[in-house]
Amino acid sequence: MSSIMQDRELTIQSPVEVTAKKPYSYGTILRDADLSVPPSPEQLRSGVLLKKLTKYWVDERNSNCFMIFPKKLSITWSDDPNYWTWVSNDSPNEKDVQAAELKNVCWLDITGKFDTSNLTPGITYEVVFQVKLKDPAYGWDTPVNVKLVLPNGKDKPQEKKVSLREQPRYQWVDIRVGEFKHETDSAGEITFSMYEHAAGVWKKGLFLKGVAIRAKYNN
Repeated sequence: MSSIMQDRELTIQSPVEVTAKKPYSYGTILRDADLSVPPSPEQLRSGVLLKKLTKYWVDERNSNCFMIFPKKLSITWSDDPNYWTWVSNDSPNEKDVQAAELKNVCWLDITGKFDTSNLTPGITYEVVFQVKLKDPAYGWDTPVNVKLVLPNGKDKPQEKKVSLREQPRYQWVDIRVGEFKHETDSAGEITFSMYEHAAGVWKKGLFLKGVAIRAKYNN
């Protein structure tokens, strides 16, 4: 399968041009896809599941983007249904993927890792938690912490506090953690997290769709 995917030319439509250039590391990425033939350009635009743990898609500028689903993240107490449960994802193309629902925790800790080697070189990427709050939601008066650690610890971790209480209810929202420019000589494993340990209050009503690693453009 991988040789077919590597050898077949892929045409990607963009608003301004047509390019026959295959996305960076195309064949390597699709080795984990449950596909018998290479995906069409339309499939790549909407996204291809990789072992139902990650989604891969190509944006309008032919840049690789990824979504890491909750089952591939480390979520404290996620194995206990008293604290977290797993629910169907409400996105049309992700019915086989589960989102995580926070039932009640005092210690919030969600952490993930991602190897950047398959990202498109020269592109600036942003790391984004996609979450939703549903009432009755409580315990969010204290902002959560988000943190991004880049490969090899060469750069200072990017950290900030974000108020989830101020986010709209019943819709997926983006919680941006940080950004970085990917180059092949700086590829490695990034670590990202969302946590709140200090307030000592119980939290409820948070849904986690996943963590997107997507290209960010200035225009």
